[in-house]
Amino acid sequence: MERSILVTILGSLFGISALGGLALIGASPDPGPGKPEGNWRLLDPVAYENITIFPVVSSSTQDTSAFLTLDEGLSSGEVIVSEQGAAGLARTRDGRPVTVPQYNSGASVSQLVLINRSKRPLLLLAGELVSGGKQDRIIGKDRIVPVGSEALPLDVFCVEHGRWTGASSQFGASKTIVHPSVREQAAVAQNQEEVWDAVRSGSLAKAKPVPAGVAGQPAAPPPPPARISAQTLEATIATAAPTQAYAKIYEGGRVGASVDGFVEELQRRFNRATLGLKGERVVGVVVAYGGDVAWSDIFASGELFEHYWSKLLRSYAVEALARPTYRETAAISDAREFLRNLNGREVVENEPGVYRWREITEGRLSLIELESISPKAMTLHRLLLHRTS
Repeated sequence: MERSILVTILGSLFGISALGGLALIGASPDPGPGKPEGNWRLLDPVAYENITIFPVVSSSTQDTSAFLTLDEGLSSGEVIVSEQGAAGLARTRDGRPVTVPQYNSGASVSQLVLINRSKRPLLLLAGELVSGGKQDRIIGKDRIVPVGSEALPLDVFCVEHGRWTGASSQFGASKTIVHPSVREQAAVAQNQEEVWDAVRSGSLAKAKPVPAGVAGQPAAPPPPPARISAQTLEATIATAAPTQAYAKIYEGGRVGASVDGFVEELQRRFNRATLGLKGERVVGVVVAYGGDVAWSDIFASGELFEHYWSKLLRSYAVEALARPTYRETAAISDAREFLRNLNGREVVENEPGVYRWREITEGRLSLIELESISPKAMTLHRLLLHRTS
């Protein structure tokens, strides 16, 4: 807590911010394309249709091999996620019985039970999807679950509105992270109704207002329609996803096919833009839709970024396809300005000896940092977004 307060004070006075292994740019003059900013820099943008992605690269990254990700833990059976109030025993992948405590008499939409039986701390990111149980859920907040911890209640949000049954109380890895409009409602707004609205509508971002015509001049044309329209989503829900399950809406059928092709082209362009880096690794991205810079995920290491990249890219693509198809392209100076230091309301949560979670809100910008304390102090993940509401 003391360090967090000190950082806020220093940031207000001098425009600096401490981020463990990552250094932020301040609101300083544009240093020009490609010039290093602290320990990392922005590459030239990767643009396709209405999305622009700025790779963030660093020549010095942290060693994050001590941390286990949710996909790894669920796939190996070292991590167990179960409904509350389920039968008293669950089994790991190798068949070992594990007692699942009953925190209440029945399952809860907003809480699951998590057990970390691995030898590594478990990293959880807001918006990661777990499938199974009585309905699919997403992680509600970035956090770290230490080694050897007791089974704990896990705050979640539902992304499957029409099901409350299941053959098993346990959850499996989905290798999915929900798109920004949904993730924002979990990570920042913490609002279940808004999560459901974002799943059903695709994007909560509002179209830009159309300027009225002046005397003798026609009014500006309406915004170009989204490639994934509300009608397409409604039809998909009616035919392929009657329980409004996130994965069935966005990863199969007509919508999924549109996303697949979009992701394939984005990945090809991103690979070409980041090919041949010498002494640097990609550790994150800044994302713009049309001319509006809206989102950034930055990690402590290239390895951690690579683990999350495929599902993050797909999430950004879903958001792009659900937004109006403005063809403006954000400039690198816009991305740098987006990453300026924030001076606003700060909320800090701690689990002593394990991690520190911090959120700074300034206007419609929200910055969330997850800092590990043990086994090594570092900022594992940094999320910055321009809120849609």
